[in-house]
Amino acid sequence: MTSATDFIFETNTVKEPQVQQGIFTWSAPSNIALVKYWGKKENQIPANPSLSFTLNNCKTITTLHFVKKEKEGISFDLLFEGQPKEAFKPKIQKFFERIVSYCPYIADYHFTIDTTNTFPHSSGIASSASGMAALAVNIMSLERTLTPDMTPDYFLKKASFLARLGSGSACRSITGSVVVWGEQADVDGSSDLFGVEAPFEVHPNFSNYQDVILLVDKGEKQVSSTVGHDLMHNHPFAQERFKQAHHNLSELKNILQTGDLTQFIALVESEALTLHAMMMTSMPYFILMKPNTLQIIEKIWDFRAKTEIPLCFTLDAGANVHVLFPEKHKEPVLAFIQKELSKYCQNEHFIHDKMGKGALLIQ
Repeated sequence: MTSATDFIFETNTVKEPQVQQGIFTWSAPSNIALVKYWGKKENQIPANPSLSFTLNNCKTITTLHFVKKEKEGISFDLLFEGQPKEAFKPKIQKFFERIVSYCPYIADYHFTIDTTNTFPHSSGIASSASGMAALAVNIMSLERTLTPDMTPDYFLKKASFLARLGSGSACRSITGSVVVWGEQADVDGSSDLFGVEAPFEVHPNFSNYQDVILLVDKGEKQVSSTVGHDLMHNHPFAQERFKQAHHNLSELKNILQTGDLTQFIALVESEALTLHAMMMTSMPYFILMKPNTLQIIEKIWDFRAKTEIPLCFTLDAGANVHVLFPEKHKEPVLAFIQKELSKYCQNEHFIHDKMGKGALLIQ
């Protein structure tokens, strides 16, 4: 699949009689980018490739109930944790409008979408990636009932393609532990249209890698990611950043294969700080890190120097800090986080997670 037109649903492939109603439930995880995507073109196409670790515990669980209706058009009810949530509806409406040309059958059904997160809402963890990924795999389950001959490969690629139209990073939450999104010459099968599971062997040093998310600030960001991406269009350093991302992804691919933790730390932390440097040098400029973010980073550097334990940090487009480390160092690192870092978190709140594998069909 190299073109968006490959994902247009062909109505003449539908098996009759068409399914009248049904229900699916899927979970889909969040993910953390190590090589960051920042800046996008039209139709949610990334300006540079990215590579992420899929998470395991921080996920969205979404039930999709669908009923055939006579009048065509997009119609749905949205529940969050069992209660109507009007505030979320515009984003879902926009998503359906973006995908209807690829999934015209959605106009034939009324949907009830009931969604919940395993992590606290407004905890500062982006739920758009897990939420849109969970909705996309549910939609693809409906499509598979209409065309049962669908291959598993097509299911996953189109699910990732659809998820991307809801939230760019959501395309990295469909399948795989290490996922690449964006065309990259030395990654076979990579595409701007969907995420792909890394097509190379990952060194055992990275198996079951741990991620503790330190919730520094649970409030709404003063500048949304959408606005931040747009500010890359006229950014004085944009082209150099895009080149750097391609270079770093090649480097990280090699690191993940060789298991070099020292190089991993250097590249991952550099990428995190570069992301925030882009924000601080855009026009208008903005800062999403908080004083406690910087305190945590300095504590991590100090702990690493004293203990030689290979933990490092990465950051999303926000104040929260992801602490990454091999599973075998779990005990001393968790003790350090509890004793030294939790005091910099809002209400001393942090979430212990690890690498996962992607979306999972529950029902």
